[in-house]
Amino acid sequence: MILGFCIFYLSGFSWLENRHVSGIHITACALDYRIPFQEIFIIPYLLWFVYIAATVIYFLLHEDENFNALAGTLALGMTLFLVVSAIYPNGLNLRPVTFERDNIFIRLVQFVYKNDTPTNVLPSIHVYNSLAAFMAIKRSKLARKQKGWAWGTGILTVLIILATVFLKQHSMFDGVCALALYVVTDKLCYGVNPETERSKVRNQLI
Repeated sequence: MILGFCIFYLSGFSWLENRHVSGIHITACALDYRIPFQEIFIIPYLLWFVYIAATVIYFLLHEDENFNALAGTLALGMTLFLVVSAIYPNGLNLRPVTFERDNIFIRLVQFVYKNDTPTNVLPSIHVYNSLAAFMAIKRSKLARKQKGWAWGTGILTVLIILATVFLKQHSMFDGVCALALYVVTDKLCYGVNPETERSKVRNQLI
């Protein structure tokens, strides 16, 4: 199932990246142009790939009762991203044309820019998947036993979200839309938390 969806998503994304459209909608706002480019954020940006893969593998192997909800959240959001990009071509014009510095981080950014066009950015999958992974971990048995996991992944999630705008890979609007989409899909895939409902009932009875 995981392999099948990965093939589906990557095929769809590749088609979007290589298709020709007459025009794209720029998602940047005035504030995006004021945010300085900071290449150091390439570190959390690239850690995203490990973060998402490790989270999925953990739940698949250790908490299969929560794996389906996480997988459903990721699959639904990523599929809706493909649909939005297909019917509403979008992109950015925020990337720096030249770089004032030359270091390992700049070269990593250049590698990302070369392999990832500044199109199909709405909503931000980096933001969406990071939120989904963080909330899954926060709900997990692992985080209940060792709260450091929730704190650590929470900090990483914030850094990844910041990285999307400091690296000019996404606009703030892309991130806000990703957050809104996650709120909806989380409700659809996780539904009502039984523990929360029981707590509400107990509080009403006391």
